Amino acid sequence: MSSPGRAVPRRKPPHVLANAPFRRLWTAMSVCSLGDWLNIIALTALAGNLTQDDGYQTQSLAIGGVFIAKMLPAILLGPVAGAFADRFDRRLTMVLADVSRFAVVLSIPLVGSYQWIVIATFLVECVNLFWVPAKDATVPNLVPKDRLEEANQLNLLVTYGTAPLAAALFALLSVTVNVIGSLTPSFSGQPTDLALGINALAYLVSAGLIFTLRDIPKGHVGAAAPSVLRQIVEGWRFVGANRTVRGLIIGMLGAFAAGGAVVGVAKTYVEVLGGGDAAYGTVFGAVFVGMALGMFFGLRLLRELSRRRLFGLSIILAGTVLVAIALVHNLVIVVMLTVVLGACAGIAWIIGYTMIGLEVEDQLRGRTFSFLQSLARVVLLLVVAFGSTLAGLFGSHPFTIGGMSYRFDGSNLVMLIGALVAVIVGVLALRHMDDRRGIPISVDLLAALRGEKFVPAEDEQARGMFIAFEGGEGSGKTTQSRLLAIWLRDQGFDVVQTREPGSTKIGMRLRAILLDSTHQGLSARAETLLYAADRAEHVEKVIRPALYRNSMVVCDRYVDSSLAYQGAGRSLDTEDVAKVNAWATGGLVPDLTVLIDVPPSVGLRRFASPADRIESEPMDFHERVRREFRSLATAEPDRYFVVDGTLAQTDVTRLIQDKVREILPDPVPLEAEANTGTMPAIRD
Repeated sequence: MSSPGRAVPRRKPPHVLANAPFRRLWTAMSVCSLGDWLNIIALTALAGNLTQDDGYQTQSLAIGGVFIAKMLPAILLGPVAGAFADRFDRRLTMVLADVSRFAVVLSIPLVGSYQWIVIATFLVECVNLFWVPAKDATVPNLVPKDRLEEANQLNLLVTYGTAPLAAALFALLSVTVNVIGSLTPSFSGQPTDLALGINALAYLVSAGLIFTLRDIPKGHVGAAAPSVLRQIVEGWRFVGANRTVRGLIIGMLGAFAAGGAVVGVAKTYVEVLGGGDAAYGTVFGAVFVGMALGMFFGLRLLRELSRRRLFGLSIILAGTVLVAIALVHNLVIVVMLTVVLGACAGIAWIIGYTMIGLEVEDQLRGRTFSFLQSLARVVLLLVVAFGSTLAGLFGSHPFTIGGMSYRFDGSNLVMLIGALVAVIVGVLALRHMDDRRGIPISVDLLAALRGEKFVPAEDEQARGMFIAFEGGEGSGKTTQSRLLAIWLRDQGFDVVQTREPGSTKIGMRLRAILLDSTHQGLSARAETLLYAADRAEHVEKVIRPALYRNSMVVCDRYVDSSLAYQGAGRSLDTEDVAKVNAWATGGLVPDLTVLIDVPPSVGLRRFASPADRIESEPMDFHERVRREFRSLATAEPDRYFVVDGTLAQTDVTRLIQDKVREILPDPVPLEAEANTGTMPAIRD
């Protein structure tokens, strides 16, 4: 049990990997991701080795054929695989998929022909289409919703972070095989064979891990469920009908299109810049380094920015950076910009996957992820296929500008088109998903960079004018606020004269508590909160409605009284008092604050009746209040108008009217009110 008055320390929530079922699934994903990247590198290298004697064009087409074989199954089986993940036991689906991939990959070095490479690649990718949506649909069932973003960060980390590890492992295998070959001439092993063997072993390890995982839900569809085809149609219909999911998918497909444009021409572009395979590898690695930075630091840097806005903005920025990559002919700068491009992609993907997991119901999640992956691969396939063709048809066009030579070729054109696509879909995604409409993006973004969430004041367009009167006890502010209200009515304005506390039904009860001299034991913090409660009700029920009617609001006391009385008078932290009242009022600030300054020794002598709870405070309390009022006026001279309250009442009235006349709207109302009326004097 904690000791009295001591705050109980908040226990730090456990890391998402402390969740044993998710940790086991994540380990399986890590092993599989490493195997997948090793598979791509090894198969493309093996295809190139088998066709290296047939000429450059044939070799390039052979490597391209491997990529096409990996992407093509998404067109045929992607939606079916998603429905399968929703209909059947997901654990059994993943185990069977892993065992099948193990067998097919292990057969590739044994057969050793290019034709079988293409067939095996196609088969592995078909099986992979069943594994991925089953995995994606399972993750939200293993972790709480508030930890889903963290879980997806880890998932995407191993999905893309294992790529450079696979490249390094393949390089190590190549060096090892070459060293053994030089030492043992009879040795005929190939690094591609070893890499494929490790790849197959990774799938087998994954199958064992998932087989022992008992927390994966089984299918959600009973025996009387609709057909698989009908489930697919329902999933597609849901994607089209849900505005948020549609915006997410549009944005993620746009990112894929931009990435495909880079993939199709990157090798050629790097060579134009004077780089070789090492430079190409550096650019390749820069993408994944950027993605990792974006996934982990981008979201932390902009944690206060709306995720929906950040999603669209990251895609737009990716397109803008791609423009720079296409036009800048400097390899070092291109590598740095590629890191930024990868960071934008990482931010978009982590947000997209997280929001889809939260927006989509579990029984539709598999089809939605599959739908996204299928379309993304189709888009990538089309862009890679047509991008290189367009670049070749466009050719190279060197020209001179101002004595400087510049070369614009097909790779530049393709990347510019990809950048345009990314910007367009980013804008569309932002329009579909923006959850803070009416708030300028620049203001929102600057606030997020400062670590703050921008909270807009309520719409104050076509509003009247708000004038507050402040001052110590006996300053004459109540009389002067009444006289100003009468004068404004004479000028033709609709005027609402009000006061704090006590201008609402709730406020009248709070006023009785706050000013009753029998409540001397009220704590300073409680007093502050009661005044703030009165003010919140006052603003909501009286002041804002009057301003929206284009009325003039003249108020006797407002927020600055709390800063002076509870802040300085009660010796509370003024910043805390300001925060409470800013929240209570929604940030509403008077257009003009009239401070009638009177020494407490003078003001307190003006009372003839018994003093209330505030008036009966000692003199040093009232001195602190006066000093704080004067300090507030000095800090905001444009809003404050300070009047010497020891002057004659008529002189004070004239000075206030002269000041208010300066800020009155022009033109003033054409017709004055017929009856302005008079009000009895109210004791300050």
